[in-house]
Amino acid sequence: MPKSKRARVFHLTQVTKKTREQKDQLFQNIREQVPEYQHCIVFNVDNMRNNYLKDYLSGISPVDFARAGVAASRSFTIPPGVVYATAGEVPKENDIPLTHTIEPELRRLGVPTRMVKGKVVLGDENGEGEGYVVCKEGEILDSRQTRLLKLFDVCLSEFRIKPLAYWSAATSEVTEIDQNAMDGVEEE
Repeated sequence: MPKSKRARVFHLTQVTKKTREQKDQLFQNIREQVPEYQHCIVFNVDNMRNNYLKDYLSGISPVDFARAGVAASRSFTIPPGVVYATAGEVPKENDIPLTHTIEPELRRLGVPTRMVKGKVVLGDENGEGEGYVVCKEGEILDSRQTRLLKLFDVCLSEFRIKPLAYWSAATSEVTEIDQNAMDGVEEE
């Protein structure tokens, strides 16, 4: 009889789960290191990429292009008229118009552009009409929106490390950090 395809294990990810022994070893390593240091900090990482973690710990907080499934941190609209490389993020005198080769890609992504005298135009020739809203603040981005943001060099994803709690050898206490208080400090 042939092998049943229903009984076959099909892994959707290449990463295997950590075993109980690996988790126990991690806790053991932490317990061994605690007496050697004055403080121990537990933190949460947002939008983590390993190379950014290394850079951040060197004193840098990078901003990167947003990925699909992430909420937009701000709104972005392409203004009407000739479409520039940064879509109005910098003054027109410091920007360059988009090349004609990118115009089919913009149309494929749903932006109602057209070619007028060799320039990519949104709206009519006079620069009138409505701009194209790529994303609004707080809405979940899809792959089309993230591709448009990347085309216009708009970075919406900021890598951050948020401390959750810390332990001090002087007091031998664990102090939890209020995240609402931390968010208030960042806005100021």
